[in-house]
Amino acid sequence: MKIGIGLPNQVRNLDPTVIPRWAARAEEAGFSTLGTVGRYAYPGVSDTVALASAAGATSRIGLLSHVLLAPTWPPYLLAKELAGIDGVSGGRLTLGIGIGGRDDDFVVDGLSIRGRGKRLDSDLQTYRSVWKGEPVGGGPNPAVPDGTRQVPLLFGAMSDAAFKRAAREGDGFIGASMPPGMVAQSFDVARKAWAEADRTEAPRLVAIAYFAIGDVDKGRANVWDYYSASGTEVADLVAGNLSGGVEAIRNTVKAFEDIGADELVLGPGIADPDEISRLADAVL
Repeated sequence: MKIGIGLPNQVRNLDPTVIPRWAARAEEAGFSTLGTVGRYAYPGVSDTVALASAAGATSRIGLLSHVLLAPTWPPYLLAKELAGIDGVSGGRLTLGIGIGGRDDDFVVDGLSIRGRGKRLDSDLQTYRSVWKGEPVGGGPNPAVPDGTRQVPLLFGAMSDAAFKRAAREGDGFIGASMPPGMVAQSFDVARKAWAEADRTEAPRLVAIAYFAIGDVDKGRANVWDYYSASGTEVADLVAGNLSGGVEAIRNTVKAFEDIGADELVLGPGIADPDEISRLADAVL
């Protein structure tokens, strides 16, 4: 199982200058992937900006959004942004997307939270059209340079329709920030959806989990704050599932390995760059 590390782009009121430094240190430490969390209505740094910054600060490490709230974006604009991030990184981006669930993240006129699932189905076709280099806006020009590739897609999913979409359109599935036993169940549903869609290859299964080593209490409080918009029950569950300290982190790694995750991305509860070397010493 590969081990990635998240960027602290959604730690409340972080110093944004930490992001490129964090990315460079994570690559040097040997992590497989840099991940981002995405929301609009929170005082952090946009996942697209964080990924672009990480792309410029690194040359080898993978880049993953886990997950970007795609239906909050105008599809042509997002497709070009993502193609640019993938291009400047040399083809290191994997797009992890979800449909979102909080009204305050849907701020673009005409793109409300209602109908977001059906809208995403249409948006996915737009992304592929843009990445193919087809003309946009009724004119002769494409939006992206020659050589732009189809960005690999992973999906977060909770509903039956979302799992079917993932199996139809995606390369894999991203589990929610939940205990390994709960994620194992969603992995099984993803595998079943892939089989029912007659996919010959197995889905890429990615898990995400939060960690803190230097200040566990602060890390747990930061994670609780981020998820509090979803209600106390959800915030308590996710924050309570944060792996605090080296032994807990190692146990988490083993648990996700045991359920068949191909990769585990450990997201930071605190925006302290020293957490990178602490985590690397524990699990790499």
